[in-house]
Amino acid sequence: MTARLDTDKESGVAVVTLDRPEKLNAIDLPTARQLTGIWRALRFDDTVRAIALTATGTRAFCTGLDRDAVVPQPNSPYMQDDPLLRIGPKSNDLWKPVIAAVEGMACGGAFYLLGESEFVVAGESAQFFDPHTTYGMVSAYESVLMAQRMPYGEVARMMLMGTAERVSARRAYEVGLISELTDTGGALGIAVERARVLAGYPPEGVQGTVRALWSAREAALAHGFAQAPHLIALGNLPADRQNQLFTKRTQNFRIR
Repeated sequence: MTARLDTDKESGVAVVTLDRPEKLNAIDLPTARQLTGIWRALRFDDTVRAIALTATGTRAFCTGLDRDAVVPQPNSPYMQDDPLLRIGPKSNDLWKPVIAAVEGMACGGAFYLLGESEFVVAGESAQFFDPHTTYGMVSAYESVLMAQRMPYGEVARMMLMGTAERVSARRAYEVGLISELTDTGGALGIAVERARVLAGYPPEGVQGTVRALWSAREAALAHGFAQAPHLIALGNLPADRQNQLFTKRTQNFRIR
């Protein structure tokens, strides 16, 4: 299992863990299916009332879709299969609060998970960036999700700058992407503490509030997501050209 679920029935808190540290917790197709299964199962577990989402290791929370994953696509600009569209709790109709705990890098497809979390706690060494434009890809779903969490200029800069720039945990806190900073390695402990508070409240009120908060975002998300497949089909370079750019990547970036 590369996505792990641990539950504490006494506190009412579950911890969902991405567990591919050797791959910087990148999501392959089996991991995507496991995440979907976990969120769906949690809908029926009334002993779990709040969830912390984390990853193994401190190098990376998640680096998005595993580049070795093979995702067959229909031969049409009007249809596209994105294996990350169902890896988050909201896309699986789970309305229990989710708190993300981020250590290390969170980039690209990681924003599918962060975008569907109620709030984010991060260690001071966390860094956020989106590599899509660097490698000739359109950042569509990620940009739409992050535009709901950050000021437009900040999310535009992060998505457009690609691998040239990484947003530090401190800057992410200043612009509202994360709600709480901790010492490196401390994010999960704080996220679990906050989840225990939420799990101690009547679940009907908590889940109703989660649903109300999400409803305020749904119209913009639905409109943005409807455009995403066409923009990706039009703007993405062919896979072989993307791979060439990825192979030539450098480690030169600035942190702000």
